[in-house]
Amino acid sequence: MNFFIISFVVLSLVGSVMWVMPTKRDKFLSVLRLEAKRLGFQVQLTKLTYPREKGEVEARRVSSVVYRLLRGRITQTEHQNWKSWRVVRCETNACEGLTAGWGWVVGERELSLNQLESINELLVAMPIGIVGLESTPIHVSVFWNESENELLDAIKKPLDHLIGLKM
Repeated sequence: MNFFIISFVVLSLVGSVMWVMPTKRDKFLSVLRLEAKRLGFQVQLTKLTYPREKGEVEARRVSSVVYRLLRGRITQTEHQNWKSWRVVRCETNACEGLTAGWGWVVGERELSLNQLESINELLVAMPIGIVGLESTPIHVSVFWNESENELLDAIKKPLDHLIGLKM
C-alpha cells in the first residue's frame, strides 16, 4: 500500500513539473522576441480589427502580435498633418489602390498615388505570415503570426525604408 501512495505522490510531482515546463513553441517565441528586441522592435499583444470582409455581416476582431518600430523625432507640423493608415490581408470592398488580397482598415483614399505605390511595393515584399501593416506618426507596425525567426530581417528592412519615407 505504501508503494502505491509513494508512486502516486511521485507521479503527481513529475506531472506538475512537466505542466510548468515551457513547450518548444514557448522557447521559440522567447528567442524570437529577444532577437526582435535586439533589432529595436517593441512586441505587443493586441486585437486587430479587420474591415467588413466580402460576404460577412460584421468585422472580425482577432488577437494578434504586433511588432513596432518607433519613428523617432518628426516635426510638430509633420505630426499634425500625418495621414495614419492600416491595411490587413483580407478580401474586402475597401481595397482601393491596394495590391490584391489587402484591404484598408484606416486611411482609404487619403494617400497620394506615390504613397500608394510605395505601400504596394512594401506589401509585395512582405512575407506571407504578415497579416497587417500600420503607420502612425509615432511608429510603424507589422501584425505577424510569428512563424519563422529568419523573417525578422525581411520585416525590418522594408519598415526602416517606410520610416525613411516618412509615410
